[in-house]
Amino acid sequence: MEEFQGKVWKLGDDIDTDIILPTEYLVFPTIAEMKPYAFSPLRPELAGKIAPGDIIVGGENFGCGSSREQAPEVVKALGVRAVIAKSFARIFFRNAINNGLLLIECRELSDEVREGDTISVTVGEKIHANGKDYKIAALPENLMEILNAGGLVKAMRKRNGLN
Repeated sequence: MEEFQGKVWKLGDDIDTDIILPTEYLVFPTIAEMKPYAFSPLRPELAGKIAPGDIIVGGENFGCGSSREQAPEVVKALGVRAVIAKSFARIFFRNAINNGLLLIECRELSDEVREGDTISVTVGEKIHANGKDYKIAALPENLMEILNAGGLVKAMRKRNGLN
């Protein structure tokens, strides 16, 4: 199983796609140009502080709102290794997987970690934080194939021998 650790950036419940990436920034032609504005309605400084390998920990219903695919794309472009939340909006979950962004459901974690904590994740098994282990479910093999390839398009190219 893959293991990694990262610094926690903590967000609350109902982080919708307009908070993740406000509509007015969708006019930019690239995700790289959109990145500085991620989470700007809630925390304008956050995008500039997230470092590659960091982990976002959220509450209930993370990614609710519109089905804009740029929301998980911009989170991944910031270098976020995983988003861990109590629950995810269904369309955000699928868009994240399709773009190669790991999402993990864990109902207890957001109540027990603080921003700035370092946590470790063993994918499909557990999260270790502040001396305690939190069991997590494994994603199905087909979703892990997509994540490991870096997204759906890359996974299909690989499966069809086009890489």
